[in-house]
Amino acid sequence: MTKISVNINKIATLRNARGGNMPDLIKAAIDIQNFGADGITIHPRPDERHIRFQDVYDLKKVITTEYNIEGYPSLEFMKLVDEVRPEQVTLVPDPPGVLTSNAGWDMIANASFLKDVVSYFKSIHCRVSLFVDPSPMMVEAACHTGTHRIELYTEAYASGFAEDPSEAIRSYIEAAQKSK
Repeated sequence: MTKISVNINKIATLRNARGGNMPDLIKAAIDIQNFGADGITIHPRPDERHIRFQDVYDLKKVITTEYNIEGYPSLEFMKLVDEVRPEQVTLVPDPPGVLTSNAGWDMIANASFLKDVVSYFKSIHCRVSLFVDPSPMMVEAACHTGTHRIELYTEAYASGFAEDPSEAIRSYIEAAQKSK
């Protein structure tokens, strides 16, 4: 069954731009869950340009659905996840300083590193998802890390859809079939 987890980073970005607490991130998370979302997703970054580290702890107190924390597995990020213990951690290959996620993991080059990180998060009872490109080869390599899930990077689909929707979706269908 399909479930929806709402990423609330942009709500935090707006709050931070305005100063103060408007919009109220905690109230937004509560409302989103009450409106039927199956989870809340956040992506704290070292510069705290949207989700602040304190938000991660404050949200833990009010999230009654699935809590998903995305991020690059730096030591600081791993410590944060260890302290908060969300239901899911999504590992993305955007180290500090990158504005936004712009690719999936190179599962071949990072196989050993990711296998160790996935194992660690599983040992603290967090479900793990890896952010990967829509390539059957990358999906297969992700399976060898022990991850529970994958999330497909969708830029190629978004940028190719207007020109040729069938071609834009092709690699995603192939990746999804490989993940079964």
